[in-house]
Amino acid sequence: MTNPGQLLRIALDEARAGLAEGGIPIGAALFTKDGVLLGRGHNRRVQDDDPSVHAETAAFRDAGRLRDYRDTIMVTTLSPCWYCSGLVRQFGIGSLIVGESVTFTGGHDWLAENGVDVAVLADRDCIDMMTDFVRDRPDLWNEDIGVAD
Repeated sequence: MTNPGQLLRIALDEARAGLAEGGIPIGAALFTKDGVLLGRGHNRRVQDDDPSVHAETAAFRDAGRLRDYRDTIMVTTLSPCWYCSGLVRQFGIGSLIVGESVTFTGGHDWLAENGVDVAVLADRDCIDMMTDFVRDRPDLWNEDIGVAD
């Protein structure tokens, strides 16, 4: 398998693009087990006024239809929420690389318990970007994770 840190750079670029657009800085990418990029995307809830466009769903859609996802790797800058964890489980994505789970711990443990190969990298760039965002935009962050003000 390709270096997880190298794969994460694509997702991190997507997160930065989302932040630059005024959105939530979470990025994702879907790869083959050999590191070939299939699709990439970032959270676009704000930009598209669509609560279903999370980073993982955007990358999944960008990859297009595959017959089998077992040998794919979903790479995301932040531990996936239950919605995105469900996507990984529903389509049988075999591996998950998480940039960080310090600012938010989603369903990656559940995915690991259900046969997904999970690696949490504790990447400093991911942690710093989300820490700054949560501090600077708690309104958007709380909306994204479903917390009422």
